[in-house]
Amino acid sequence: MDWRAVFTALEEVCEENISVLSAPADLPYGDPSRRLVTCMGKILEHGRALEPVVSGITAVYHHYDFDSDTPGNGYRTLVKVLQSCLQHIIQKGRYVASNCGRALFRADHNASEMEAYGSVLCQLRALLYTAQRLLQETSPGQLYGEPGGDLSRGLVREYTSMYKACFYGRCLGFQFSPSLRPILQSIVISMVSFGESYDKQHSGLGMAAFSLLTSGKYVIDPELRGEEYERITQNLDIRFWKSFWNLTESELLSGLTSLGSNLVQVNLTLTIPPEPLFLPLASDPRLSTSVPPPLAHLGPGPVHMRLISHELREGQDSKELMVFSRTEAAPISVSLVPFGAQKLPPSPWLLIHFHGGGFVAQTSKSHENYLKGWSKDLNVPILSVDYSLAPDAPFPRALEECFYSYCWALKNCRLLGSTAERVCLAGDSAGGNLCITVSMRALSYGVRVPDGIMAAYPATLLTTDASPSRLLCSIDLLLPLGVLSKCINAYTGEGSEWVQPTEGTSTLRALGRDTVLLISQLTQGASSWVQSFFPVEVVGPSSSYRRSLGNLAHQRAVLPPSSDSSQGPMNYPEGFKPLRSKSLAVIQAPCCPVAKNPFVSPLLAPEDLLRGLPPVHLVASALDALLDDSVMFAKKLRDMGQPVTLVVVEDLPHGFLSLSGLAKEIQVASDICVERIRKVFQTDQKVDRSNEGIGKLPN
Repeated sequence: MDWRAVFTALEEVCEENISVLSAPADLPYGDPSRRLVTCMGKILEHGRALEPVVSGITAVYHHYDFDSDTPGNGYRTLVKVLQSCLQHIIQKGRYVASNCGRALFRADHNASEMEAYGSVLCQLRALLYTAQRLLQETSPGQLYGEPGGDLSRGLVREYTSMYKACFYGRCLGFQFSPSLRPILQSIVISMVSFGESYDKQHSGLGMAAFSLLTSGKYVIDPELRGEEYERITQNLDIRFWKSFWNLTESELLSGLTSLGSNLVQVNLTLTIPPEPLFLPLASDPRLSTSVPPPLAHLGPGPVHMRLISHELREGQDSKELMVFSRTEAAPISVSLVPFGAQKLPPSPWLLIHFHGGGFVAQTSKSHENYLKGWSKDLNVPILSVDYSLAPDAPFPRALEECFYSYCWALKNCRLLGSTAERVCLAGDSAGGNLCITVSMRALSYGVRVPDGIMAAYPATLLTTDASPSRLLCSIDLLLPLGVLSKCINAYTGEGSEWVQPTEGTSTLRALGRDTVLLISQLTQGASSWVQSFFPVEVVGPSSSYRRSLGNLAHQRAVLPPSSDSSQGPMNYPEGFKPLRSKSLAVIQAPCCPVAKNPFVSPLLAPEDLLRGLPPVHLVASALDALLDDSVMFAKKLRDMGQPVTLVVVEDLPHGFLSLSGLAKEIQVASDICVERIRKVFQTDQKVDRSNEGIGKLPN
């Protein structure tokens, strides 16, 4: 429905309800009728104030799309979410107007429903005002505000006091398709039940049993559920989120999800010892460069991986591979192959996967459900990397392990059942970030880059800078701002001890020890690559690379105290005040320079660090708080002449791949990811990256 028609219908419904419900006070539903009249009056006021705001945003929001064939950005999403809210109000209002005089009409229930949506509308009005200000303060086509600017700091302070429980109570999941709402409701109820038991220090079966017993009250009382969810997302630490997200690793849940997943003949967990690797340079295979094992924070250590293959291929049951296997079950043998079948020859393709989980949680086990399906659909072996997790192993440990795994896979592809003629990196969320940064690191080392990347809803900017889609963090079920900031802080090592650089590294004064180590390793790789063109003289890192290092030494941005946040840091129109929470959230906005490291936030990378990337296929969701990360990164690559595609799917939350098999819409989105990967594998020739006219690959 056109937005103008929505506002017209809202006006008519509100006026009709006010007229019908303002009848004599001796009606049987008494008090609730007056509550409804008051509520409809406020909704009418919000609607009339929002119409010109929406008119202004819709007049220009197409300028922020990736291209005319890909309508999607945070401004569109905010208008879409508002329309969903208004349509629920219109539907409920029509029901009330038609049934309020009937004997079985539940006046109190309907009044509570309408009041809940009225609260949601009030808070959405605040977000739309903020989006309007973003439009005024940002450059045309730019979705992010000034890095660390007043608007970004104000948004964080606003979140600390903004009332958010209304989004998680009766109105839970109103912006998503009806088939997804029961799933999201189950997740939220599980989370608040788990949070209550987490506070009480239960463990093991005791925590699970307590969660089961307490979940019923959150089904019956949606207001209580909303309040508890707000408390959890505002105040519980990163250890809680690690514990909750890792529930998918439990034998019970993993067993249940595996019931609906595809059967595979190979599902091996591998442990790779920390030994230096020697890889040929892409520019001159006669020369090689050394890739050290992961070192940051934890010292040299093994890397864990999972090999998944729908069918057994040559090499996957070899003694050489079994040396690395840590699978408790019996080793794979030909007896697992269906009777009469032969082992297949190595595949020319290899898919290397990095899982999501905010850099702090989950493993390949959490994601093997859809990976099994991908292995079957693509007929390809998949190597999924179990990188070390923050906050115990912050940046750059995960990047080191993922890059090392990539290099190991190139050298040992035959053991994985592949000739690696074409290699694709795939990942979601944090894993999408790692796909991009691993490719950047391969470029810097001068080794072979992958033939393509498929990144689903990747995090390309690990800051809390304001953008229209980031405003959704105030209402998001799975990625609220409090959780996002905790994950970013954990990965970037916020609060960890900073050390003085050694002599000769003054330009890196603000960087931590492990970031300096990463840069020194990358410099070594870049130097080796450059030397391949100059066989005699030694050449240092390029000037653009040195500039990128200098840009890392940003001054530490300090968020002003939030003691005044209860007064509301945003400048709203006179007479309007959003609803405020009873208690303030504790938000530590990421402000250490590591967050602006190009290998942490590739959206901030200088062009010379991105030039030469393989084709990048981004799959984003219109209702994801990280939507603008994908849109702006796709624009950046396109404007550089790098091959890139962007698909924006509708009505799905962040992390939808982890919900594979639960709804038809999710399966459709997963199939889009598979098609993007297939495009990488089936391209006959590598893209000529010297062609500066390339914008995006054909659909």
